[in-house]
Amino acid sequence: MEVRSSRFGSQQVPPDKIITMERPVLGFESLKTFCLLEREEYRPFVWMQSTDQPEVAFVLANPLIFFPDYHIEVHSKEIAELGVTSPSSVETWVIITIPEDPKEMSANLQGPIIINAENRKAKQLVLVNSDYSVRHELFSAKHSEPTVVRSRDRELVGV
Repeated sequence: MEVRSSRFGSQQVPPDKIITMERPVLGFESLKTFCLLEREEYRPFVWMQSTDQPEVAFVLANPLIFFPDYHIEVHSKEIAELGVTSPSSVETWVIITIPEDPKEMSANLQGPIIINAENRKAKQLVLVNSDYSVRHELFSAKHSEPTVVRSRDRELVGV
């Protein structure tokens, strides 16, 4: 499938990278179909690009990379709505916010996106009764060495 992106131009995306939002991203309820764009130079981040609006894309990351103790409890109904048959087929992602000062990057741990890797159905959850917030800092004093993530137009350095 050909997908247009304001950041990456026109891209050929294989069917296994297309996802359908069963419950859309909050604030973007009209957008149901996205694709995951992965580029070596952006790892560990991926882009969740709208297939309908080239200017809409979210930066995602596997939360365990930055928060090894991240754990969510998902009601069986939520999982069933995605047609999940095995817990190992569920991918969990979080939306990353990148402000002007990259050291202040944060992850929305309260609104993870879960994807059934088998049928590519997805939804954004809203965790209630959770200690997680929508702005968990990615880089904090606990990191002893800086982490460098290369962006298309700048380096993002976490300390």
